[in-house]
Amino acid sequence: MAKLNFGGVEENVVMRDEFPVEKAREVLKDETIAIIGYGVQGPGQAQNLRDNGFDVIIGQRNPSKSWDKAVADGFVPGESLFSIEEAAEKATIIMYLLSDAAQIAVWPTLKPYLTAGKALYFSHGFGVTYKDRTNIIPPADIDVFLVAPKGSGTSLRRMFVEGRGLNSSYAIFQDATGRAKERTIAIGIGIGSGYLFETTFQREVYSDLTGERGSLMGAIQGLFEAQYTVLRERGHTPSEAFNETVEELTQSLMPLVAENGMDWMYANCSTTAQRGALDWKNKFRDAVKPVINDLYDSVASGEEAQRSIDSNSQEDYREKLEVELNELHESEMWQAGKVVRSLRPENN
Repeated sequence: MAKLNFGGVEENVVMRDEFPVEKAREVLKDETIAIIGYGVQGPGQAQNLRDNGFDVIIGQRNPSKSWDKAVADGFVPGESLFSIEEAAEKATIIMYLLSDAAQIAVWPTLKPYLTAGKALYFSHGFGVTYKDRTNIIPPADIDVFLVAPKGSGTSLRRMFVEGRGLNSSYAIFQDATGRAKERTIAIGIGIGSGYLFETTFQREVYSDLTGERGSLMGAIQGLFEAQYTVLRERGHTPSEAFNETVEELTQSLMPLVAENGMDWMYANCSTTAQRGALDWKNKFRDAVKPVINDLYDSVASGEEAQRSIDSNSQEDYREKLEVELNELHESEMWQAGKVVRSLRPENN
């Protein structure tokens, strides 16, 4: 295990060259891995594990769109695709990849199959961290750990197919067998992680919920909306407003930031852009930091978790969600985005 030093702060990191997939296969050679749920993370993790040579089966409700997707991805009913109960019974490692709300609902069904020596795997610390709210309390005689890819299941699969890896965090909540760590790292390498950095269940869920609501989705959409709206109100066309707000960021700047960092970006733009960015970044930081602090407090108190549990458990939740998502989809900004994307050279 390597140690990275960030200005005096050390972190434990596992690289693929020190724990190659061949070693991971050896660690898990006698294990049957059941992926419960085939929605957001399930397809990418399942296919990557299968392609890396692990014994993988799927547990999914039938009929369902997810069952049909698993079949389309090459999992065979009765051979590698089963009901949740049958897959859980067959498995030695159960990867619990249902949504947070579905994990709560299915937990009473799954728990009887969590027998001594098995392992329960998560890709999110929500269910265990907020166990007082979810009632997801694992038995004491099993291993409990997580590997959380820092991106969508679609990105995990796409990068795997391209021969790249997506960074993931890992955490061990419970080591009943003495093998939890090697099982964790082996699974993490098997699903296609570029490298693995250590965390805890609580830190994972706190940072994840803050990130989703903050710079990864909530805050960035809010920033997009604010700037696009101001430009439109000041007389700019939809195309110009979208290009200056979203298209240039995602197509030109962010790929370079991903490669070299924002510091490099600052050093390699015009002096006019440098001056303005340096002057205004502090104003944005000072305006946004109190909001991020409020957000973190809401996550740490469990308020965000309870809001998710309450809303997701409503019978008409999907219908209400579709209304909100459709409003976003039909907004002028993202309709303009659809047109602008169609004009990219690769689409013509």
